[in-house]
Amino acid sequence: MTTVAPDTGVGPLLRGWRERRRLSQLELALRAGSSARHISFVETGRSRPSEEMVLRLAEQLDVPVRDRNALLLAAGYAPRFARTPLDNPAMDALRAGVEQLLRGYEPYPALVVDGTYTVVAANRGIAMLLDGLPEHLLTPPLNAMRITLHPEGLAPRIRNLPEWRGHLLARMERQIALVRSKELRELYDEVAAYPYATAPAGAGPEAAGGGAGGDGDGDDAPYAYFALPLRIEHDGRVLSFVSSISTFNTPMDVTVAELAIETLLPADPATVKYLQSLTP
Repeated sequence: MTTVAPDTGVGPLLRGWRERRRLSQLELALRAGSSARHISFVETGRSRPSEEMVLRLAEQLDVPVRDRNALLLAAGYAPRFARTPLDNPAMDALRAGVEQLLRGYEPYPALVVDGTYTVVAANRGIAMLLDGLPEHLLTPPLNAMRITLHPEGLAPRIRNLPEWRGHLLARMERQIALVRSKELRELYDEVAAYPYATAPAGAGPEAAGGGAGGDGDGDDAPYAYFALPLRIEHDGRVLSFVSSISTFNTPMDVTVAELAIETLLPADPATVKYLQSLTP
């Protein structure tokens, strides 16, 4: 992971983001409608960029909203983006919309996490999957990565744990490469160090294809998944899900920018049939 040398000037900070994105000064200048000479002058401190230029460069460098405020401050300007707590009345419409979305997705699992995977909202489908986990993992604030990969969490129930664990760790690595977050790095180091063991082949509950009401041939029944599935045991069955992640378009608030809505889409007909059977 590339690190940015600590500096209060906007020039070194912009240079750090440019290097993280592996762009030359000329490439950045072309994208931002500027010149390589001006970009060089900004990075070396010979020229002070306008507020508009700071925001334009941050946009082209895909700088997270939180860090755009830091760039503006370093350039001598006021922060542009607020960080509004979710329990603020100004967020009432956002919270109501998210809660309606999560309820509407039931009986399928869905949750909302922040930039460090702290769970800020979840539906009953998620509660179903978490049933039976130890209390210390379910004590707020819940962390989605910790719950999933902890050896006392969901990890022992995940039938394709090596693949799913690799997917989650790679996802965190990509996020760390995009943002400068000490908290996220510490979380990655923690969950990557968790010991884990896979279930013996053919052991444990039967697959959703046979045990969830379908007519499959059990755990070894072939199924053409369209993406890497999460295959997880629940109540004597193996359910299969594919994860989808949504974020807010062009966020103007740090809190909103770091929220992600993750939905678990049933990946086979047997999982669909079983989850729908749970609906009153």
